[in-house]
Amino acid sequence: MTRVHGIPFSLQVKRLIDLAVEEDIGHGDITTSALGLSGRPGRAWIETKEPMVIAGLDFVPRIYERVGGLGSFQAKAEDGDFIDCPGTVVAEMTGSLDTLLIGERIALNFLQRLCGIATHVRSHVDAMGSLPMRLTDTRKTVPGWRVLEKYAVRVGGAFNHRMGLYDGVLIKDNHIAACGSITAAVQAVRGRISHLVRIEVETETLAQVKEAVDVGADVIMLDNMDDAAISEAAAEIGNAAEIEVSGRVDAGRIARLSELGVNIVSMGALTHAARFVDLSMTVGQ
Repeated sequence: MTRVHGIPFSLQVKRLIDLAVEEDIGHGDITTSALGLSGRPGRAWIETKEPMVIAGLDFVPRIYERVGGLGSFQAKAEDGDFIDCPGTVVAEMTGSLDTLLIGERIALNFLQRLCGIATHVRSHVDAMGSLPMRLTDTRKTVPGWRVLEKYAVRVGGAFNHRMGLYDGVLIKDNHIAACGSITAAVQAVRGRISHLVRIEVETETLAQVKEAVDVGADVIMLDNMDDAAISEAAAEIGNAAEIEVSGRVDAGRIARLSELGVNIVSMGALTHAARFVDLSMTVGQ
């Protein structure tokens, strides 16, 4: 597996799988155990039930390693593929019948969540087309799932904002309130961070935008502003900083924001508003 900001991606996956197994299986699957299927060979396949972008297939064999292992696993699609035709088989596997049954829901939960995010993100990326603007996520993720959810965002074609509080400076409204002003907050941060780290400031008014420009912020976020206010703010900022917009953004507004000179659009909805897509697993002998 790859590494994300120095953290082994496989470690994050293992923690989530362990939690899912504890939650769903506990001391054992009493239904499957009572059927007496242990050791009997079986096969299974996962298929789509609606159009979707694939994300997370590589996690399926890792889940099954935790509950008994597979005889074989063959992915029929790659992460990032758009599957247009419902009923498309995207993975096939063999193993003991009891193991295939025990891991079914956990594997599907992972896939339905990650494919759902990737599909939701792709719809927004498609709306952007070739616009010279970057679409990013936020920290609005399910606790514990951030690395995987942000992975699905990248599979969908967008970019990641901060992974956490540890890898980027973003001075928000409560920081400003705590310090007394944007100027005081930026100056305090600038005196304590590396010269290689950029400073982003969240603004809600044109007066705050002007203050952020005057103090030399590298990125200025325009939070919950309407198009008229964004246009005025962009004129004030010019080339002094990158312009990011967040709040009240949907796919239909993206093109207008690009025309206003916005460089970055950050959307918490890329993760928190994504739904589970529909996949199924069929198990047989």
